[in-house]
Amino acid sequence: MQNNCHLSVLIHEQAKKYGNRQVLTFRSFGSLKWKSVSWKQFSLRVKQASNAMLNLGIKPQENIAVFSQNCVQYLYTNFGAYGIRAVTIPFYATSSEQQIQYMINDAQVRFLFVGEQEQYDKAHRIFALCPSLERIIIFDESVRISTHDPNALYYEDFIKLGEDLPRQTELEKLWSEASMDDICDILYTSGTTGESKGVILSYSQYYAAFEANNKCVPVSDKDRVMNFLPFTHIFERGWTYLCLTEGAELIINTYPKEIQESMRETHPTCMSSVPRFWEKVYVAVKDKIDRSSGFQQKMFYHALQIGRKHNIEYLGRGKRVPLGLALEYKVINKSLLSLVRKQLGLENANIFPTAGAAVSPEVEEFVHSIGLKMVVGYGLTESLATVSCDHLDESFTIGSVGRPIDGIQIKIGENDEILLKGPTMTRGYYRRENINKTAFDADGFFHTGDAGYIKNGELFLTERIKDLFKTSNGKYIAPQMVEAMLLVDKFIDQVAVIADQRKFVSALVVPEFRLLEEYARNNNITFETREDLCGNEQIHNMMMDRISTLQQSLAPYEQIKNITLLAHHFAMETGELTNTLKLKRPVIYKNYKEMIDKMYEEK
Repeated sequence: MQNNCHLSVLIHEQAKKYGNRQVLTFRSFGSLKWKSVSWKQFSLRVKQASNAMLNLGIKPQENIAVFSQNCVQYLYTNFGAYGIRAVTIPFYATSSEQQIQYMINDAQVRFLFVGEQEQYDKAHRIFALCPSLERIIIFDESVRISTHDPNALYYEDFIKLGEDLPRQTELEKLWSEASMDDICDILYTSGTTGESKGVILSYSQYYAAFEANNKCVPVSDKDRVMNFLPFTHIFERGWTYLCLTEGAELIINTYPKEIQESMRETHPTCMSSVPRFWEKVYVAVKDKIDRSSGFQQKMFYHALQIGRKHNIEYLGRGKRVPLGLALEYKVINKSLLSLVRKQLGLENANIFPTAGAAVSPEVEEFVHSIGLKMVVGYGLTESLATVSCDHLDESFTIGSVGRPIDGIQIKIGENDEILLKGPTMTRGYYRRENINKTAFDADGFFHTGDAGYIKNGELFLTERIKDLFKTSNGKYIAPQMVEAMLLVDKFIDQVAVIADQRKFVSALVVPEFRLLEEYARNNNITFETREDLCGNEQIHNMMMDRISTLQQSLAPYEQIKNITLLAHHFAMETGELTNTLKLKRPVIYKNYKEMIDKMYEEK
């Protein structure tokens, strides 16, 4: 049963109920060994963190910041801060020095908590450029502190400041004064279109979000939940806190690249993710099938067909499954589909919320067909994650982003823009009064910038309005839709569609080089470097043929007519990706202008 109390005391209230029951499974920085923490231990650590913060002089509603990848100390720090009514501001572990300097100065942060050596080094380098910054507190005890840094403190030493709970009476008074109107977090948007803005999130937003999600997201204290996305991401943060209100156990995955191994080692029942995770699973499974014998391929594709009928055409539409199909699915599920889930470490799967970008229908069908309950949704930082999601007790449509959660009002405005209002919506951007005036209309609706429509109670997204491209022929192109369509191909790792004010649609494509190199060897194509592969005409034609097949359902003016293969990935370091791995299109167009122009030269 959910405990939707104020976040300042949530961990302590849950500890009274669950005591010595395991709640956090994690690995220390650099370790391969999984450890666990009970609710009782979690509560004590949070109290110690709160006491330590009081000893450092952190005041109610003062901003502190966390610059780290996921780790157990991250949660101690966040809930410790909530206990003293401080505001937490998360930075992505991959943020640049310029980004963290901007956010620290914008929010006047005095205390910065950092994860590993990389984060500490960046923080140390910009320390002198941040007048408000007083201390850097380091989670990873193996970090080498600069000999010229009297302001750094290891987390274990920080915790010792509150070890014996010297300020507990004061802390309990702050718990009693905690208000739902207090600011809980400020999350800076990743800034695809310009300067980063701090989204204000209050405790009342969290309360409303937990209440609404509890009615449609079936997670419970029987679940073991993998934390894969960064806690900085509102989707993971909101989902993680929701799971804690339900008494679920968390498995903290610190390094995203290790997620597959972590899943196989810990066997989670739930995990939130972005579509790219499932696209990679789909490509890997499909590649394995393509390499198997003809008989095995036939068996597996038949199994997927039965899974699709059972899980999508009947259960997904709220229809009763015919007895014959139910029996056939039971056999196939046990003999074949369960093996795929076991390979993923998902033998005891419950639900898998997925949002953050367009989900390819092909991928969504595959995940449901192998017997995994993908819960597709839509949300924003400004709405504290969920606006809509699939409700497992109601029918769902492949391609939709589900049904609105309780309390949220959705209105379709000009240009089919999705407008939102309700108790989960932000009060505005931190210290950005001018932007706040334009973000909300006279009726109090927030303008999302996303276009969509509602059909039979389900919300469908069409595109980001700002991202719509207009060709020189006056036709509108939705690049994200085209990109999502191509990313299911095993030879494609990244893609950026080009069309704005151009005669036709083209694309910059980063191949999946491991598979492309294998293809080249199998087809006697000689190469020494990735540049050789990308410049090979035979490779180019093969990739173009595959793209042509994938985009058959598009109108002729939407179809990609030319591509350029890139030997290097789009990266955060070059400014081409945000911290949430979204394309920064203006930067990409600038960096690759010469290549793009070449695709439009008259032959």
